[in-house]
Amino acid sequence: MKLTTELLGDHPALTAIECGLPITATWIRGGQGFIGFGTYRSIIVQGPKRFVDAHNWWHDQLKQLDIKNGVHGSGTGPILFASFSFDENEPSILVIPQVIVVEKGDKSWMTWIGDEQPELHEAVRKQSHQEFIWGKGSLGDLAWGERVDEAVSRIKRGDLEKVVLARDEVATSSEDIDPRSLLRALQEEYPSTWLYLVDGLVGATPELLVRLNKTLVTSRVLAGTIRRTGDEERDLVLAGSLAKSSKDLEEHEYAVRSVADALAPFASSTNVPETPFVLHLPNVMHLATDVTGVINDSVTHIDIFALTAALHPSAAVCGTPTDSARTLIAEIESMNRGRYAGPVGWIDARGDGEMGIALRCGQISEDHKSIRLFAGCGIVAGSDSAQELAESQAKLAPVKSALTRL
Repeated sequence: MKLTTELLGDHPALTAIECGLPITATWIRGGQGFIGFGTYRSIIVQGPKRFVDAHNWWHDQLKQLDIKNGVHGSGTGPILFASFSFDENEPSILVIPQVIVVEKGDKSWMTWIGDEQPELHEAVRKQSHQEFIWGKGSLGDLAWGERVDEAVSRIKRGDLEKVVLARDEVATSSEDIDPRSLLRALQEEYPSTWLYLVDGLVGATPELLVRLNKTLVTSRVLAGTIRRTGDEERDLVLAGSLAKSSKDLEEHEYAVRSVADALAPFASSTNVPETPFVLHLPNVMHLATDVTGVINDSVTHIDIFALTAALHPSAAVCGTPTDSARTLIAEIESMNRGRYAGPVGWIDARGDGEMGIALRCGQISEDHKSIRLFAGCGIVAGSDSAQELAESQAKLAPVKSALTRL
C-alpha cells in the first residue's frame, strides 16, 4: 500500500481540521502535534508480551507500505498511535490512521495512505449546549475514603511504601459526545498538557512517561499535588508549602527513583535533578522532575516500546514496591482501570516517539452517550483520606470542566 508524506501550507488549527473521515487519534501540545483521521489498520494486544507484540505488529505493517517521505525527520512518514491498558491482561489498542496531519515548529505536513491526497477544510463547531447527568462510579466518596484508610494502614505496618488508588465517575448525555469538541475545550484550558485521543480514550495529561528522539531519552515525573485556589498570592504560598511538604516529597521521591532505576539499564549520562520544581496548571500544582539520559552505545534495538515496557507501571501510577502495590490495587481498588494510567502516545518508523501517562481523561462509550472519568492519588504513610478525596476531585476537574463547555 502506498504511503505519502508531503509538506503543507497554511491550514486551520489541528483540532479544527476535517478531511471527510472521522477523527481517530491525536497527540497535541501547545497547538502542535498530530491529528489522525480514519483507520487504515488497528489491533488489540494484551498479556505479558503486549509491548513486544506491539513492536512486532508495527514492523509487520511497515513492511507492507510503499513509503514516499518528502519531509524526513522524527514524526514523519508512517505513525502508529497506541493506548496501553494499566493491567497487562486488559486490552490495549494500536491504531494506524488513514490520514495524519502534523504541525511541528514552523513546518506542517500530511501523511496519507492511498493514491489520492485528501482535502483538508475547517470543521464546523457545534453551537448547542450539551447537558450531562452525573452518576457515581465504582465506589462512592465514603467507600473510597475507607480504601485510602486501609492502604495507609498497610503502609504503616510495612507491607509497602506507597500505593496509587484510583476512582471513577460517569456522565451520560442524550446527545453524542464529540471527542473533537472535548479536545478543543481541553486545549483552551490546559495548553501546556499533552492532549490525546485513541479509540475513545480522551484526555489532557501533564505527565510524559518517556520520549525518545534518536538517542535522547526524557521522562517527566509528577507526584505530589495541591489544589489551586484561584488567588495568585495564596497559590504562591501553597506552591511553597508543596515544595516543603514531607508527605509530598516522599511520594515524589518514590516516583523519581522508579523512573531512574528503570532507565539505568538503557541510558548513560542520566541526569536526575536533586530537587523537583512546582508545575503550575490551571486547577492544581504538582511536584515535577524531568529525568533525562542518552541511550548507551552498547544497547541495541531500543525503541519507544522497549522503554515503555521498562517504565510502566511507574510509582506515579502504581506504587512502591511495584509488585506489592499492584497486588494491593487489585485487592482493594474495586474497579477496572481499563486504559486509564496506561501509556498513550505515538511511534514513528524509526522507533522514536512519545508516550504519556493516560491521566486527566475519560473513556467515551461505544454508543457515544456516556463518558467514564478517572482520577488517582498517591497514598503514603502520611496520607489523609479527606485530603486525598479533595485531590481526586481536583484531578477530575479538567475533563468535567471541558464537558460543561460542550
